[in-house]
Amino acid sequence: MAKKDLAADPYRQDNENPCHPCSIKMAIKPIQIKNIKRLLIRSTNWIGDAVMTTPAVRAIRKNFPDAEISILTKPWVAPIFSNSPYVDKLLIYDEVGKHKGIAGKMQLAKDLKQHGFDAAILLQNAFEAALITFFAGIPCRIGYNRDVRGFLLTHSVPCRPQIKKIHQTGYYLGILQGVGLDTDGPRLDLVVNNKDQKRAAKILEEHGISRADRLVGINPSATFGPAKQWFPERYADLSDKIHEVFGANILLFGGPGDRELGIRISQMMQHPPVDLCGKTKLEEAIALINMCNLFITNDSGLMHVAAALDIHLIAIFGSTNPVTTGPKGLNSRIVRVPIDCSPCLKPECPKGHLKCMDQIDVDMVFEVVKELL
Repeated sequence: MAKKDLAADPYRQDNENPCHPCSIKMAIKPIQIKNIKRLLIRSTNWIGDAVMTTPAVRAIRKNFPDAEISILTKPWVAPIFSNSPYVDKLLIYDEVGKHKGIAGKMQLAKDLKQHGFDAAILLQNAFEAALITFFAGIPCRIGYNRDVRGFLLTHSVPCRPQIKKIHQTGYYLGILQGVGLDTDGPRLDLVVNNKDQKRAAKILEEHGISRADRLVGINPSATFGPAKQWFPERYADLSDKIHEVFGANILLFGGPGDRELGIRISQMMQHPPVDLCGKTKLEEAIALINMCNLFITNDSGLMHVAAALDIHLIAIFGSTNPVTTGPKGLNSRIVRVPIDCSPCLKPECPKGHLKCMDQIDVDMVFEVVKELL
């Protein structure tokens, strides 16, 4: 059997990493904190990335305790910040609706201008993010100088090669450090409100499950291609084994595009799971994950959600890099088999046989399940 790797690297403190932005001198004019009364944060566009920005969002609040802080986010990411104690207002970037196309983006800039923001911190890297805040007339614009957008920023932080080699939480904190702002450590933040928790309990009740029952969440999907996905039949076998040994109820998680995957895995299983693939809103999925005793997942957005909630977590890694995108939760474990071509960061296996995932068998993952359950 190939040796499992529980990868300590993702859990080391950021200041132990010689490539962390703390160790990089950046000569950029300082921020006049006392002059900033209204501040805009531009969120990243994907769930996992958004979760990994939460240490930066918390640090921004600590640097600007008296400012009114708004965050501009795509609709599908908004639930990550809807209960945050560090954000005063959520502003929705409706790219498929009123903010669609060039005219829509100009309308967004016009809308932002009405808020009278004194500064914007761009956690999102795109040229567009800088362009919109420029046209919004925000006088202080802070972000990495990526995507040829440095000339649109008043505080353009160099994105040096070393920064790309650390965990993403440190990458986003590097923006703040680059302009002399304080950070508050890499701990993730995610809050579940009572309304969502009650809704999650209701969903379980509809499937004959109570709060007292043992729950194991399975997330067999992942965006950015099949190379990140462990095999459906192995998830099915693992789920049956967990049910038989621990008596746990199995919850299948996934987005709207994963309905077929959920049906396929359910049909493979001897003990039917609760298939939630494509049947929950993000805030409901977050609350349901918060009720799980264990969450098993590919490298995905929901992996970071479980890590932020400090749920016992097993993350299966193949093509991606656990050092940069591994889960940061204290109760997280990574299962991977180091091979010469991993991490390749490719959406599909360039060799056509997904060796990095094939070498992770059901027994290997189940050994970690026994540790955590």
